[in-house]
Amino acid sequence: MICERLERVNERIASAAQRAGRQVSEIHLLAVTKTHPRPVVEEAIACGMTILGENRVQEADAKYAGVAGVELHLIGHLQRNKARSVPGLFSWVESIDSIATAEALSRRCADAEWPCSVLLQYNCSGEQTKSGYSDPELMLEEAIRIAALPSLELRGIMTIGPFVDDTREIARAFSVTRRLFERLQTQQPDGRIDTLSMGMTGDFETAIAEGSTEVRIGSALFGARE
Repeated sequence: MICERLERVNERIASAAQRAGRQVSEIHLLAVTKTHPRPVVEEAIACGMTILGENRVQEADAKYAGVAGVELHLIGHLQRNKARSVPGLFSWVESIDSIATAEALSRRCADAEWPCSVLLQYNCSGEQTKSGYSDPELMLEEAIRIAALPSLELRGIMTIGPFVDDTREIARAFSVTRRLFERLQTQQPDGRIDTLSMGMTGDFETAIAEGSTEVRIGSALFGARE
């Protein structure tokens, strides 16, 4: 079942890329396993999924114990006191929303000699229930300091689209985020800024049209969350 769903999702990604005049190889699929049990993770890996995402450190720590050969991304909010749990578990943290969190993560990763890629989370919708930078200028200002922290590699930006039915409004929010991503690339001209993570099950085709390089898919692959 999961393998069949993966095939359909990949077909939709390919079609969206073609409509946008992009190469499908530019877009990575991050399979979101949050709230799903260990057997789902094992089936996902058996179907060929190697980039996986979790929202909570504690849940991921228990679920992924002993799992090898995958790249695990933390896509939920990271509390500073949970930064100690990242080394040895997460290769990426996609939810950096302050210099203080980045510094705490850097210290923990440096102590463990664990390199970690990070994305800055931008709140493109301005919704108070969402984490992320709401001030784009502050985000770009702090990006300079974050890029210089040891054991962290700044790779780009992540955002969650507005929870609305208006595709045009979603596209506008993603377009704004893409322009910020391009500014970040100009600010950090070493070629490492290569990841724009936008789009989930309900809006990933719109995100691809607006330049997303990573889509985070959960329910289209694994069904409704428990």
